[in-house]
Amino acid sequence: MGKSLFFISWALLCCCWTTQAEIFTSIGQMTDLIYTEKELVQSLREYIKAEESKLAAVKSWAKKLDALTRVSTSDPEGYLAHPVNAYKLMKRLNTEWSELESLVLQNPSDGFISNMSIHRQYFPDEEDETGAAKALMRLQDTYQLDSEAFSRGKLPGLHSNAFLTVDDCYDMGKTAYNDADYYHAVLWMQQSLKQLDAGEEAVVSKADILDYLSYSVYQMGDLPRAIELTRRLVAIEPGHQRAGGNLRYFERLLFKQLNELNQAYQPSSEEPIQLGTYSRPKDHLPEREAYEALCRGEGLQMNDKKRSRLFCRYQDGKRNPRLLLKPMKEEDEWDSPHIVRYLDVLSHEEIEKIKELAKPRLARATVRDPKTGVLTTANYRVSKSAWLEGEDDPVIERVNQRIEDITGLTVTTAELLQVANYGVGGQYEPHYDFSRRPFDSTLKVDGNRLATFLNYKDEPDAFKRLGTGNRVATFLNYMSDVEAGGATVFPDFGAAIWPRKGTAVFWYNLFKSGEGDYRTRHAACPVLVGSKWVSNKWIHERGQEFRRPCGLTEVD
Repeated sequence: MGKSLFFISWALLCCCWTTQAEIFTSIGQMTDLIYTEKELVQSLREYIKAEESKLAAVKSWAKKLDALTRVSTSDPEGYLAHPVNAYKLMKRLNTEWSELESLVLQNPSDGFISNMSIHRQYFPDEEDETGAAKALMRLQDTYQLDSEAFSRGKLPGLHSNAFLTVDDCYDMGKTAYNDADYYHAVLWMQQSLKQLDAGEEAVVSKADILDYLSYSVYQMGDLPRAIELTRRLVAIEPGHQRAGGNLRYFERLLFKQLNELNQAYQPSSEEPIQLGTYSRPKDHLPEREAYEALCRGEGLQMNDKKRSRLFCRYQDGKRNPRLLLKPMKEEDEWDSPHIVRYLDVLSHEEIEKIKELAKPRLARATVRDPKTGVLTTANYRVSKSAWLEGEDDPVIERVNQRIEDITGLTVTTAELLQVANYGVGGQYEPHYDFSRRPFDSTLKVDGNRLATFLNYKDEPDAFKRLGTGNRVATFLNYMSDVEAGGATVFPDFGAAIWPRKGTAVFWYNLFKSGEGDYRTRHAACPVLVGSKWVSNKWIHERGQEFRRPCGLTEVD
C-alpha cells in the first residue's frame, strides 16, 4: 500500500509541475473549445435576435410618432383644439416616451456577456496563442513547408478550406519577431506582404509589414534587401518615425562593408523571399537536421541487407499461460539495438477507456532538468500527459499485466502508465529515457563504436527517490493512427517507426550490465495532421535480476 501511495505522489508531481497558463497542446482538450465556441455562437445569435426585436419595436414607435408629428406640426393650435389630442400629448410625453426610454435602455447583451464570463476562464491566453504560432513554425521547419503552403491550407496529402489571412500571417511574423526569431519573422511578414499586394483586404497596413520585414531582413544580414524594403516604406510613408533613420544607417553600414571588401554596390535580388532564401540559425540540438529528415521519411538507413535480418513471429512470453492460446504477433523493427513491434496489443474499447480516464487529468508534459533534477516544462517536449494506476480501472490493471506477460519483466517496480496526447505541432525532441551516468570510455557493439562521452556532466540520479533503479526498458503503445507526421525516430541509426493504432513497440534502454545504450536516443516527431495518442510503461531495473540477468561484458 505504501509503495502504491509513493507512486501516486510521484506521478502527481510529474503531472502538476506546469506553468500557470498552459499551452493547449492536447487535441483531446482542444476539442472542448470547439463545443465552447459553438455554444457562444448560439448565445451570440440569441443576442442578435433580441437586438433585432428591440430595434423593430423602436422602429415601430418611430414610424407611428413620425406620422403623428407631421399632422400635429402642420397646425399645432388646430391639433390641440381637440381635447383628445391635448390629452394624448400629455400622456405620450409623461408615460409613453418614458416607456420608449426604458425600451432603448434595455440591454439584450446581458445574457451573452454572462455566458462569455462563464466560459472565459477556459479560453486560451496569450501564451497559448504564442505556443500555437510557434507550433506552426515548428511544423514548417520539420517538414520543410513554405509559408504559402500553410497560408493556403495545402499540407502534404491534405487540402482544406483552412487558410491564413494577411493579418494572420502578420501576427505570425510578429510573434517570431518578438521572440527575436528573425528567420521566421521574415518568412511570415513576406507572406503577409505578398497576400496584401495580391489585393487581399487587411486591417494591418503595408507600412507596418514593411517596417517589421525590413528590420528582420537586416537582422538576417541581407543589407541590400533591407535597404530596398526600407526605401519602399519611406515611399509609402515619408514621415515614418524610424524608416528614415534606419535607411541612412543601413546605407552607411553597407557602403562601409563594400569599401572594406573593395566591392561595387549590387542591387538586392528581385527574387521573392521564400523558404531557403536564408539559412535557418543553428540551435541547441546537434542532430537537428538528421532528426527532422527522419521525420520526413528521409535518411532512413533501412536496406535490403538489414531487412533480411528482420523477422516476424508469434510470442508466447516463454510459454506464459495467458499467452499460450493467443500468442502476440511480434515483428522486428530494427536488429541492433533490437526494437520490436507487437500487433493487436490494445483493443479499440481499451483505448477509448484509457483516453476517457486520462482526459480529465491531462496536464502539460514535464521533463527532468538535467542540472537540477527538478521536473519542469520544456519547449522541446510539447504534449499533455496523465498518469494512470491499476487501481483506477480494471482495464489499466489488465494492460499492466499484459505488458509483463509480453516482456517477461516485472512491472511491480515500473512507473505508472503514462498517457500522452500530442496536438498541434506536438513533439518530443531527441532524448534518452534512461538516467545517464558520466564515464570516459568508448563503448563498442559488434566492433563498431557506440558512443564516446568525455567529461560528460553528471545528471542527478533522477530515479533515486523511487528506489527502483534506472529505466531498463520502454514499452510504447500507439493508441491512434496519425494522418501525417508523428513518427518515433532514432537519429543515431536512422530508424523511423510510424504510429499504428493498437500496436506497441518495445526496446531496452540499458545493456545487461546496467550501462545505458546511447543508441536508443529517440524522438517523437511533430504531429502535422491529426491527433496522436500514446501510452507508455517505463520498466525499471529492480525486480529484473532473475528475469534479465547481467551479461559477461559491458555491452551484452
